[in-house]
Amino acid sequence: MGEAVLPHAKARRRPLAGLRRGLKLSFRLPWVQATIAWLLALYLSATFATMRWRYENREPVDAAAVSPEGAIACFWHGRIALAPALRHVFRDKPRRVIISTSPDGEFIAKTVARLGFPAIRGTSALTDKRRTVAGAFTFREAMKFVLEGGVLIVTPDGPRGPAQRMPIGPVVMARLRGSKVYFGGLAASPALTSRSWDRGVLPLPFSRGCAVFVGPLTVPRDADADALEAARLDWETQLNAAQARAAEILAKP
Repeated sequence: MGEAVLPHAKARRRPLAGLRRGLKLSFRLPWVQATIAWLLALYLSATFATMRWRYENREPVDAAAVSPEGAIACFWHGRIALAPALRHVFRDKPRRVIISTSPDGEFIAKTVARLGFPAIRGTSALTDKRRTVAGAFTFREAMKFVLEGGVLIVTPDGPRGPAQRMPIGPVVMARLRGSKVYFGGLAASPALTSRSWDRGVLPLPFSRGCAVFVGPLTVPRDADADALEAARLDWETQLNAAQARAAEILAKP
């Protein structure tokens, strides 16, 4: 039999549940999101100025930064607070990041925009008819930006996961225009790790950072469904390996 729950225990849970629901609704207010995004962007900018970074296989990314060709850059959703620290790697090359249209995505979009990464709002991961049309519009806008020479930044496992799993979308994007793709395994130590689905990492001031780059990767334009799936699995493995390598480097004295 299940364990009995006393009436007074239920009474305690109800106010806590109401408080959490109220905080969640308050967070979705535009002025609340704008204020918190400004504070977070200010914190990250100050923190990045104190961090020491190490890089592995950076040369191909430097070459892409001065090339007139566009590119696609991918890192896992849980490292989205670390990625803006690499804006100097892209230098003056135009860059945009795909952010979902969810309320949480609105907050992230406000934050990264203040850090120099304007957003393309939308996602191709949703399946109902209305959102599929919106996803197609996002896809076209993203591809146009890459064709014009920009760096399109994608968190493949966002906005809902599963964490560190590669969907087919970035592979299809790369095949469509023959775009070059680069991965970034990012880590910081010491850092705070959230309990959210993506185990998001927030760097602390004077922490050490590491970026392990992979690429360029390409997909043949005549790739069939089997080739696309093989590329998807390979990309997932390579990005996870880069992520593990970055953490391994920071774990060394």
